[in-house]
Amino acid sequence: MSAATQRTAEVAAEPTQYLTFLLGSEVFAIGILAIKEIIEYGGVTGVPMMPEFIRGVINLRGAVVPVMDLSLRFGRPASPVTKRTCIVIVETGNADGGNEHIGVAVDAVHAVIDIEAGDIEPPPAFGARIHTAFIHGLGKVNGKFVIVLDVQRVLDVKELNDAVAVDANPAPAQEESE
Repeated sequence: MSAATQRTAEVAAEPTQYLTFLLGSEVFAIGILAIKEIIEYGGVTGVPMMPEFIRGVINLRGAVVPVMDLSLRFGRPASPVTKRTCIVIVETGNADGGNEHIGVAVDAVHAVIDIEAGDIEPPPAFGARIHTAFIHGLGKVNGKFVIVLDVQRVLDVKELNDAVAVDANPAPAQEESE
């Protein structure tokens, strides 16, 4: 085996780091490479005509960053804001090949953990309390499962823009026939 091939195998075998956080009593994880920073919850300005799961926008060093409530995104009731509520700034790719920053409101940040690729099971075909398209897999950590999210799907900017366009241009009401 060449040195390059051996190094590639070693890199593939290294655990990947994930930021874990709480939504209610459930633990979720996002790959640490997508996380730009974690900030205290505050300064969120509501914006009319946004989907319900967009709490508003924040000013992050001069940039306007939308803030998504993951609980609402997953079809759950909105999370109450507490002293542990944080905004996790996540970087995602967009269709133009650039990057977008989106804030994700979470109930509490938990820890950064290592999960080896071999310890991540495929998402369940049924029974999950969130849409399985949002789940990358289930990470096995200390005998428990952590829901590893597919950030690109959860924070899909095109889907968010389409949702805004639908909300802004509702279908015309149909007239009742007599």
